[in-house]
Amino acid sequence: MYKIYRNCGVMMFLLAGFLYPSLVYGAEPGELVASWIEEIGVPKPKDLPPRGDEGEGPFEHLIIKDVFIIDGTGAPAYGPATVTIEKDRIVGISRGEHASYYKNNIKGGVDTKVIDGKGMYLLPGFIDSHFHYGSGISAYFGKLNDPEYVAKLTLGHGITTVREVAAIWGLNWMVRHKKRSDAGEITAPRLVVYPQFPGLMELKTPMQARKWVRTVHKRGAEGIKFARNEFDTPMDMYKAAIEEAKALDMEISDHHSIDKTTTLDVARLGVNSSEHFSGLPQAMRTGGTIKKYPVDYVNGQYEKRLKGDEAYFWGDTAQPGSQKWHQTIAELIELDHTLVPTLAILGDRRDMMALRQAEWHDQFTMPYLMKAFEPNPKIHGSGTLDWTTDDELIQRRNTDMLMQFVDDFKNAGGRVAAGSDAGYIYMLYGFGFVRELEYLREAGFHPLEVIQSATLKGAELMNMEKDLGSIEVGKKADMVLISENPLTNLKVLYGTGHRRFNFDSSKMERVGGVKYTIKDGIVWDAKQLLVDVRKLVAGEKSK
Repeated sequence: MYKIYRNCGVMMFLLAGFLYPSLVYGAEPGELVASWIEEIGVPKPKDLPPRGDEGEGPFEHLIIKDVFIIDGTGAPAYGPATVTIEKDRIVGISRGEHASYYKNNIKGGVDTKVIDGKGMYLLPGFIDSHFHYGSGISAYFGKLNDPEYVAKLTLGHGITTVREVAAIWGLNWMVRHKKRSDAGEITAPRLVVYPQFPGLMELKTPMQARKWVRTVHKRGAEGIKFARNEFDTPMDMYKAAIEEAKALDMEISDHHSIDKTTTLDVARLGVNSSEHFSGLPQAMRTGGTIKKYPVDYVNGQYEKRLKGDEAYFWGDTAQPGSQKWHQTIAELIELDHTLVPTLAILGDRRDMMALRQAEWHDQFTMPYLMKAFEPNPKIHGSGTLDWTTDDELIQRRNTDMLMQFVDDFKNAGGRVAAGSDAGYIYMLYGFGFVRELEYLREAGFHPLEVIQSATLKGAELMNMEKDLGSIEVGKKADMVLISENPLTNLKVLYGTGHRRFNFDSSKMERVGGVKYTIKDGIVWDAKQLLVDVRKLVAGEKSK
């Protein structure tokens, strides 16, 4: 294995998020970055501790009574209603005067818990469809994310399932914690694991690509994340890996970057979802065969790449409402391709000052993450080294175009799943997910459609809709209980709540924040989880 030194520029890009990785060969399939972390001496990620007395249940009978339900199907809120859960499954939902299932069928006892939901709102557990337990960028400072910190921030915002795209900490760690979460042994969301396909970093032939896919599947991977353009994977290897994954019923996602493949290209090959957005404008290019890059554009120079990509992505593409625009949407829907646009990670660069000074950073952002969020040419996603007024104006135009496409795609029947891409560019776990929901609302989604993207659409993406994504009898007891109506104001979902004026007290007050997060019938006090996070951050700052 090649020795990697801290002053190696290529190594810094790997630290920064597995893009432009250095030459680390011989790793067990699914363990490329984890092997590299061990090689350079950065401490491995800790295992999550047993949950002990954190969370209650699952119970023989859990009853949530007199609650308003936003069920995730797109139907309007209804209630008051009573939901009855046995262990980890919903067994009854009854409304109004007939909300007496538990009275007629359950005698109560030591293993029965009743939650009074009067005046509160019950939603399906949220699904973050683009998640990184460890983004890798903090390793630049010799430290990985504390997994307890990430897990509690996430659960504290009602996120009960995460689609871990890349498995940067290694398939061993991810699958081990997936099993522990499924067994209710840890305070953590459910993990759905998609390791990063390594391309030429580890593999040389299509046959080796097929073997790699079979191996990670056997080890517990449920999907594969590709970044063909970043890893310069030859097309024959890429196709072979996709074919093998499809034969094993594995889901496939693709992160685009430069011009070798577009969103339509990968959808036609059988890829299930596109992460972020950069393959979309290329798929609808007009007025030439290549994108009109600046003449001084160099893909490996991140500042120029970021500015070049974002200044020119939409400059030579089809316009909203055009024939090509609608043809692209129609074909993606016909191919059952899902968009995970991560709008916030793009759109928040419209105002870097506000992003940098978000009110939650002081109490909820680890100091090593704040350092890693700072612009740095060696860190992925931190290319805003000289981010000007004009750069922000260009970003506004690009974000507007992307939001228009995503809304039109949704209106035509396309599936859009909410994903945060937290851990990069000041996008914090939990908070970043709520930011994404606000962007979907800005794009034109009805609040009920926003909740769908955060729940049922994510479940459909992962073929888990029989168990997750909506509040229906027979499904898993994954739920979010909150005192305010998020349909009228998504800001009440933030862990910091929402500030509003109280006319009775003549003072500003904070309302909202998730009260309870329920996963597999286990009930967590979400506000206590966030108290724990604040303590972890304060402890790190005191070192």
